Order: sequence, then C-alpha cells, then structure tokens
Amino acid sequence: MEPSRSAAPWRRLVITLAVLLPLIGILAYGFMRDPRYINSPLIGQQAAPFTVTLFDGKKLSLDDLRGKAVFLNFWASWCPPCRAEARDLEAAWQRVKNSDVVFLGVDIQDTEEDARAYLREFDVTYPNGRDLTGKVAVDYGVWGIPETFFIDPQGRITYKHVGSLGTPLITAKLEEARAGIVSAKEGKGSYQTVR
Repeated sequence: MEPSRSAAPWRRLVITLAVLLPLIGILAYGFMRDPRYINSPLIGQQAAPFTVTLFDGKKLSLDDLRGKAVFLNFWASWCPPCRAEARDLEAAWQRVKNSDVVFLGVDIQDTEEDARAYLREFDVTYPNGRDLTGKVAVDYGVWGIPETFFIDPQGRITYKHVGSLGTPLITAKLEEARAGIVSAKEGKGSYQTVR
C-alpha cells in the first residue's frame, strides 16, 4: 500500500505535464508566428460592414462607399511601419482623390491626441476615424499594423497587405480593385526605418 501512495503524486505530475506541455507548445508557436505569414481567408469575400466616427465628427460606413474602390488602412501613431508609409499613402490619395476611389484610415489601439498629432504631422487629408472598441479590426482579422485591405466597388476584398506599402503597389492594387480583380494571395511588406 505504501509504494502506491508515493507513486500517486508522480503519476498526477506526469499526467498534468502530458496535458500542459503540448498546450504551452501550441501557444508558443502561435505567439512566435509573424502575422505577415498568416494568410487571410477574407480575400475574395464580402468586406465586413462597419461604421466609424471620423476625426471631423462625421460618421462613415462601408455601405456609404458602395460603388467605389476602397483603400482601407489600419494604423496607429506609435507604429514605425505606419509612419514609414504615411507620406506614400497621402501621395497616392492625392493622385486618385478625384476618381472613383476612397481612402479610409482606421486608427486602432491609440489615443485620440496622438492620432490627431500623427494626422497633422503627415498632412493626411483622406478620411480617418478611430476603432474605439476594436470590433472593426477584429472583423477584418487584423493581427498587426499597418494592414491594408483593397475593396472593389461591389464590396468584395480583392487584396490584403500586411506591412507598409509603396505608391507603385498602391496604384496597381487600386486598379485591380476598381476592375474587381481578386489577388491570388496577400502581400507582405518589409519594414524599413523612417530615419
């Protein structure tokens, strides 16, 4: 009887470790994955509807933009790659703002004061709003920022890009979105410092 009592705690420890170690391994693997390598199931699907309050106080919903190609960019003022792409985004917007394209920035995980300062610093003129609850980012599966979605005039996501974008890629993917061409896969940017 005495040997089985001393074996019981060891047996419980072994069983506990057998259950917990694989779970810890799976969690560690998930946390180590770079979001740029997680493919989105949203490409080719209808974009999730949303409404944001813009920094000028107006409300804007995705339904309001139906019939236009939409450039939807998730960003934050503290994000170095967001800062790196900010001037390119504004330059691209200036080229297409009088066409059937709309740019919309969605600020996440940020303070209003810092977000407004970012918009002033980079002279951003296209509409921007805040995702106060995080619901829009969750609905779009945003893991890291910047993340950008190109949406065709019928409301379908044609392309997703994780990381900063340059003007040539923005122009090419906007043309595809306007034509309703869905990309075979999403894009992944590489961060280069602003300095």
